[in-house]
Amino acid sequence: MGASETGRRSGLSSREAGERLRRDGPNLLPARPPVALWRRVAGQLRDPLIIVLLVAATLTAVTGDWADMAVIMLVIVVNTSVGVVQEVRADRAITALTELTAPVARVVRDGTQRQIPAADVVTGDVLVLAEGDIVPADARVEEAAALLVDESALTGESVPVDKDPGEKVSAGTVVARGRGLAEVTATGSASAAGRIAALMEKGSGLTPLQRRLMGVGRLLAGVTVFLCVVVGALGLVRGQPVELMVVTAISLVVAAVPESLPAVVTLSLALGARRMAARQALVRRLHAVETLGSVTVLATDKTGTLTEGRMVVRHLWTPTAEATLTGTGYDPAGRIEGGPPAAFTDLLTAAALCNDARLLEDEDGRWQALGDPTEAALLAAAAKAGLGPADLHERYDRLAERPFDSVRKRMSTLHARPGGGAVVVCKGAPESLLRPPVLAGDPAAHLRAAEQAERFARAGYRVLAVARADLAAVPREVPEEGLDLLGLVAIVDPPRQAAAGAVAACRRAGIKPVLITGDHPGTARAIATELGIIAPDAPVADCRELPVRPGAAVYARATPEQKLDLIEGMRADGDVVAMTGDGVNDGPALRRADIGVAMGRRGTEVARQAADLVLADDDLDTVVAAVEEGRRVYANIRRFLVYGLSGGAAEIAVMLLGPLFGLALPLLPAQILWINLLTHGLPGVALGGEPADPALMDRPPRPPDQSILRAGLWQRVVRIAVVLTAVTLGVAVWALHTGRPWQSMAFFALGATQLGVALGSRARPGSTANLMLPLAVAGALVLQLAGLYVPLLRELLSTEPLAAADLLIVAVLSFLGYAAARLDRFLHREPVPPARPN
Repeated sequence: MGASETGRRSGLSSREAGERLRRDGPNLLPARPPVALWRRVAGQLRDPLIIVLLVAATLTAVTGDWADMAVIMLVIVVNTSVGVVQEVRADRAITALTELTAPVARVVRDGTQRQIPAADVVTGDVLVLAEGDIVPADARVEEAAALLVDESALTGESVPVDKDPGEKVSAGTVVARGRGLAEVTATGSASAAGRIAALMEKGSGLTPLQRRLMGVGRLLAGVTVFLCVVVGALGLVRGQPVELMVVTAISLVVAAVPESLPAVVTLSLALGARRMAARQALVRRLHAVETLGSVTVLATDKTGTLTEGRMVVRHLWTPTAEATLTGTGYDPAGRIEGGPPAAFTDLLTAAALCNDARLLEDEDGRWQALGDPTEAALLAAAAKAGLGPADLHERYDRLAERPFDSVRKRMSTLHARPGGGAVVVCKGAPESLLRPPVLAGDPAAHLRAAEQAERFARAGYRVLAVARADLAAVPREVPEEGLDLLGLVAIVDPPRQAAAGAVAACRRAGIKPVLITGDHPGTARAIATELGIIAPDAPVADCRELPVRPGAAVYARATPEQKLDLIEGMRADGDVVAMTGDGVNDGPALRRADIGVAMGRRGTEVARQAADLVLADDDLDTVVAAVEEGRRVYANIRRFLVYGLSGGAAEIAVMLLGPLFGLALPLLPAQILWINLLTHGLPGVALGGEPADPALMDRPPRPPDQSILRAGLWQRVVRIAVVLTAVTLGVAVWALHTGRPWQSMAFFALGATQLGVALGSRARPGSTANLMLPLAVAGALVLQLAGLYVPLLRELLSTEPLAAADLLIVAVLSFLGYAAARLDRFLHREPVPPARPN
């Protein structure tokens, strides 16, 4: 034994380990310095629309409208608080990575094995690994006995990987079987988990809705201020008092800015989040609700997302028969179809004997695997044929074994035979088993088996060959020669039942599905073809052989860094990307995507904390439901903008055009603010709760760079504003020339007609959905009438009561607001965005 090997066996000394711990620091991921609360608040207040609202709040305070100011400030506080809370939650993503590190580790120090906190592991330590252990740091394997490591959370590979001396194991992976010694090569931030933590530092930035609302805020601020200055200047030219025109201009600024917009957005997002929660989608970041509605690409992991994340025997083959097995997961319920079960008894008996796994049923009746998932799948298949593993092991007592290793690529076990003698069973990769001297018998049958194994492999299955030999006496060693071929077993991680429907729904909605996995290209192709992501002859991008560029529909052997590059590339190409995943390797991509979607049941804590949306049922179909909710939110925000902007535009137009018809000052500042409070208050907010259009998911998503004010919205605003202005000025001019209280009639006409527009904007008129809107309109109408007939309000608003006939006339004319909104919806056919290539 050489000196270096002796050193590895005895491990580090306590003194040397202490020096390295002081030099390199603990085996922990670096924590980001906390962001001061005031910085978070300041970041939220930089939103242009919030700035406009702050200005509006100041102006309402100047005018003495404390109620309006209080409403605006409440909206600002609520939105800022929600944003800060969501930022804090997002910061937990990196902190969650520490959960992967084992709390304790077994190492060899001073020549003896001891248990220490995982944080105290240093480079050069010799780790002692056994089944069930979480690897505490990156290490190089020095000794291995059937060592099998589950790396799915880190790499996305659905099958555990055998580890031989000289190979590496990574922090956060789990020993599925066997034992070994490994020398630590990297700890803390230098480990694989540390590198992933560094990738997660960068977030996704502003959502599409936030970017669109920033544009709306800038535009409204500029246009509103300009028009209100014009109104003020014209009033001064006509000889109106300076103070009156200044207050009027300020009032128009407040009235023209839809200060309820943030409240509408917040309510719409909150209602969307609540509906998503009812459909098993838990929203962690409120703006993610609308972002889902803008998604153009759905990038998804394979294992545990498109597939069940559990290995299942799907096909059996013997030289004389073939069959398909039904059932899901490790549940032994299922049956053998296509051939007589008795024809596969020997094959399944051997597969269950040459096996170290176990199946356990939990309290909820779900079957779980303990050990190698592939071996667990063989046990479930044997149970479907009526072969109980416990009974088999009792009848065939195991005498010896030759564990699997990556050189032989097979495992053999020796068992006592009930009638005397022994039986040797061997299972392994077809290329290592289907050849002499391992097999005896007809070479032509072996060739047929090899050809069938190749067909299974091309179809994306993991294939095992199984052989056995009966021995008259118990040998000293487990023989692996002269065995008889029993058959082949084709194993797969099957697609989820709802995955194909979810992919089809995405295509109907104009969303391109993209598969990004760490799995082998053949496996990725099989799953993608079966689910309809690609055609059978479509190319699959192998990330180990090709430069990683967006454009393909399937990417195989992708590392966490490459997943991140692909997501960033898609976003750079103008796509709004939703990324689904469940593993640590998916964390950076989930964090960087426009919308990260994590699996709630099977997903790691890292994935859940990095995501914006968590699927409680791990069902991809839930993502499609969430996309529908996101589109509904966007549609309701546009619905409110049409309503709110048309009312604001009408108020400005009335003030600009009124003097041309002999109306010196059509409305007083207090009257403007009262109308604005009633129309943009509860009725405007209630519009955010409108149900979805049934055809919403049959249209492609909006172009990511399209303004929220485009696609015909401005034209709709102008058309409805013209009606509102015409009704208000018409009533006022008629009242002026007939000696009626024209200003009070204009005041009531403008408010009532806007409320009519609110009712006419409903997605489904006459339905019981969103009863909050008609109730809010009714309440606002009562308050509008109170402004005419309650003495205290009459004095505040400078109004006069209207005669019953005059009130009836104005009420009938205000119905034109409802008619205008309904006619506009009928005439307006929103342009369908061009479908993106799928």
